[in-house]
Amino acid sequence: MSAAPDPLALGRDRDVRVRVVHGERRRDRADVITTTAHFQLRRHGGQIELRHGLRPDQLDNDLAGLLDVELFRPGWLSGNDVFERVFSGIVRSTVPDPMLAWRTFYSNTLAKIRQTAMGGGAPGSVIAEMVPVYERARQLTPPGRVLDLASCFGFFPLLLAERGDTSVIASDVVPGAMRLLADVAHSRHVPLDTLACDATSVPLPNRSVDTVTALHLLEHLDPAEGVRVVAEAVRLAANWVVIAVPFEDVPDATYGHVRTFDVDALTDLGIASGRPFTVTEHHGGWLVIDTAG
Repeated sequence: MSAAPDPLALGRDRDVRVRVVHGERRRDRADVITTTAHFQLRRHGGQIELRHGLRPDQLDNDLAGLLDVELFRPGWLSGNDVFERVFSGIVRSTVPDPMLAWRTFYSNTLAKIRQTAMGGGAPGSVIAEMVPVYERARQLTPPGRVLDLASCFGFFPLLLAERGDTSVIASDVVPGAMRLLADVAHSRHVPLDTLACDATSVPLPNRSVDTVTALHLLEHLDPAEGVRVVAEAVRLAANWVVIAVPFEDVPDATYGHVRTFDVDALTDLGIASGRPFTVTEHHGGWLVIDTAG
């Protein structure tokens, strides 16, 4: 599996292809590529400069939707690597202190997740689309010891750990993402362990956790890697493996998706696991594998 960029190392001018600047959009039209509701792209020497005026209270995971709709879907910018670097650059340019910037991002996102789960929030936003996935995954995850694979920002492990009846390990191939998540969990007094590892090779013993979860991971992997991830999850889980994927007509390259899924594809993965399983649909597809036998 390829590693995503490290969120703690992004946003510095030397690291990014697109230089991110917090401040008012310039009124002169020289070298302007496009101006949108929230962003201005302009040429700046050998780089592209992205200017924005987002406030700290606007830092949450719905930033992904703003970037997609205003810059990536129209084709002004492209590529998952550029997307992740610009995303991190905006977070880190809005609040000068990097860790405070990310803590602000997490606090705002988790608050909006809870608001949306209670019936508030903006319908159709990135956060709103994931809330029913988080809720379904929590329902399918019994109390006990849980390993979450490819946690990325780790919103689901944080929510699960807050439940109080579950011991959670978040994991991701990007060490910086896990350092960031560990800091956020500590600052929020949430008991959460983190582990930097590839989801195809987790340094834990067989059946070392009760449940393994993998939410919106497999669409980022080619079929062979996906099979290896499922096999690793089955090795680690004493009771259950819970897998969620989006159902898309074409892979969303902006978010790094490389394949699509349907019921038949999930069923094939279940058969390949060699264990009893169920496939269901709920805001995407779900594969739940019974590993207790």
